[in-house]
Amino acid sequence: MKKPVLAGIAALAIVMGIGGLGIAQQQEVKAMRSDPVDELNRLGPDFKWEGKEGRMQRNYRQQPPLIPHSISQYQIDIRTNQCLTCHDWTNAGERGAPTLSMTHYLDREGNELDRIAGTRYFCTQCHVSQADVPALVDNQFKPSSPINSR
Repeated sequence: MKKPVLAGIAALAIVMGIGGLGIAQQQEVKAMRSDPVDELNRLGPDFKWEGKEGRMQRNYRQQPPLIPHSISQYQIDIRTNQCLTCHDWTNAGERGAPTLSMTHYLDREGNELDRIAGTRYFCTQCHVSQADVPALVDNQFKPSSPINSR
């Protein structure tokens, strides 16, 4: 290409870039929730689930159980896991909390341990707590049907 054509394309790109920045700065950025983007999202009150059997319904097979209480102040790190103060098999009975599945006490080779396995120590890598907040996007998800309903 000739130099004047390249210079014209470069000038056009600069003008378009500057104009685009001006337009972008005029538009207000909106958060997906009600709080402004530059502020912390305020969550609603913690979800309190009161159903039959005291457990939340799962939406698909093998879904890890949901946590029906707040864990915002729980410490879960390499030294401490506060979930285990209620849910470890040694404490669950007296605390009235569900016990961990026996799979949480198996090592990678399938050997039974007397303490929680290191691969299952960080509860929040699989389990999530619920909060009563609006959905970020519309969701058309339908839970899977039970196996014996066919």
